[in-house]
Amino acid sequence: MLALTLALLLQDAVSVPAGDKEAVRYQLKKPADSKLAVDSACYFHPLTTPSGVVVTDVAPSDHKHHRGIFLAWFDMHGKKDADFWGWGQFAPVKDRVIVNTSAKAQGDSIEAENDWRADGEVLLKEKVAATVKTDGALRILDLTYTLTADAEIRLPQRAFSGFCARLRKDGKATVESPEGEVKLAAPHHLKPESDWPAQPWYGYQIALPEGGAVGCAVIDHAKNPKSLWHNAASIRMLNPCIMASKDVVMKSGEALVLRYRVVAWDGATPREQLNALAKDWAK
Repeated sequence: MLALTLALLLQDAVSVPAGDKEAVRYQLKKPADSKLAVDSACYFHPLTTPSGVVVTDVAPSDHKHHRGIFLAWFDMHGKKDADFWGWGQFAPVKDRVIVNTSAKAQGDSIEAENDWRADGEVLLKEKVAATVKTDGALRILDLTYTLTADAEIRLPQRAFSGFCARLRKDGKATVESPEGEVKLAAPHHLKPESDWPAQPWYGYQIALPEGGAVGCAVIDHAKNPKSLWHNAASIRMLNPCIMASKDVVMKSGEALVLRYRVVAWDGATPREQLNALAKDWAK
């Protein structure tokens, strides 16, 4: 276990182990051999189920800027315009980098601090707190992001970006919710009104090509700004979007706190357990 932790630190990551494997890793710097189309790291990957199956994905062929479980926006306006997501359609991507400044892993927790820099100037300071636990066939990752700026930042109304879980794309998948399988029309990336309605959680149930099944869900928090969900099933994306219904303004010196619970599992969708975890998380 100690050897694993030291190796990851040398590779610019911190990790919470699960036996001789990893429960979750937080990547601090872009790996040298990465196919990521952005320079930012500061993402969680891999997140594994209790049996050790990886459910997240990084730099998939369809969207090489997607990076496991991450937080970023593609349309930010303040001291400088910035796109930290990596799309590049509405704000500059060049020299917009999320840079880790400190990180530690202890027991079942990870803490990190990051600067969101545009042309070398810090637009946002971010603190990330993560805890992970295993409950039978469930792996539960609790995340709190605290973001502060020294000048006002406006996030215009958009259909997607913000907190995102990008999951593995192999195998057949269904979209799940507290009520059952979801069969809503796919949201349009330029039409916020096409996003899916607020729910405590959405997730994907994935039948693996080699047999067996896994899944992963994102649970929203009642204290987060109201979100509509941009769940693009064709690319296995879960995205509770806080700007889908209106602009979000981050005022100077006031913290924006976002909380999410991510659950990965082995087997069939544990709907009753997910509903209970959502109720507990809402507290």
